[in-house]
Amino acid sequence: MLKLFKVKKFSIIVLPEETSSEPRSIKISFAKMMTYIGIYSVIVFLLGFYIISFTPVSEVLFPYSLRLTESDKKKVEILNSKVVFLAKEIESLKSVNKRLKFAIMLGDSTLLNEPIQQKDSIISKLPVEGNILRVFVKLFDKIFYNQKEDIFFIKPAEGFVSRSFDPERGHNGNDYSMKENSPIFASAGGYVVFADYTTNYGYTIIINHQENYLTKYLHCASLLKKDGDFVRQGELIALSGNSGTESTGPHLHFEIWKDGKPIDPSKILIKF
Repeated sequence: MLKLFKVKKFSIIVLPEETSSEPRSIKISFAKMMTYIGIYSVIVFLLGFYIISFTPVSEVLFPYSLRLTESDKKKVEILNSKVVFLAKEIESLKSVNKRLKFAIMLGDSTLLNEPIQQKDSIISKLPVEGNILRVFVKLFDKIFYNQKEDIFFIKPAEGFVSRSFDPERGHNGNDYSMKENSPIFASAGGYVVFADYTTNYGYTIIINHQENYLTKYLHCASLLKKDGDFVRQGELIALSGNSGTESTGPHLHFEIWKDGKPIDPSKILIKF
């Protein structure tokens, strides 16, 4: 090895395949040869580093799964499970939103003023269970919607009004301050067209009444009625709560709509 470093020059002999050609000799110094080898090694290293770092070749040579630690793999599994859960939640919210839009649509329609034969086609679309409920729906329909008296509304719960109707600021009803799990009653008789949880308003129940009236009960703790149920005026329908992202404390947010527009509950509620 030491003798190799003492050599000052090397001769490289090139032997052609054709026997008629003479061999060629190239002389090169040891220092120059080592310089060429060093430059070539650096170029090869930089080229390989670039290919591995900035091209898809690295994914083939070193799959991502092989580069993950056990801790990283667990994090990936947790993230995947969260993605699946969120996807299911989104699908659930889409279903709720469709039903909520349908409930609001009923408030804009003349459904409850039309003959029973026409109304049955819409009522049949509501998610009811079994044929017995449908029989009761038709029975109460004749009793309720054929009455000659004008519709009137009663206070839906005990408690004082902590915030009044103010549509200019986006507050379309009255807030009744009360303890959680206080009883909430139907302000008037009608059909439940929506009863479910929404992100903003929590547990919500919406009742469709005659003469294109709609009442909404928001931020409940629990619902005692389901879609398609017929309720009488003063019947227990839910318990007050503090659900939904827009709730600021235990209370009931109560709205009355007429022909698709909110009206001031204080001007229409019957005072006893």
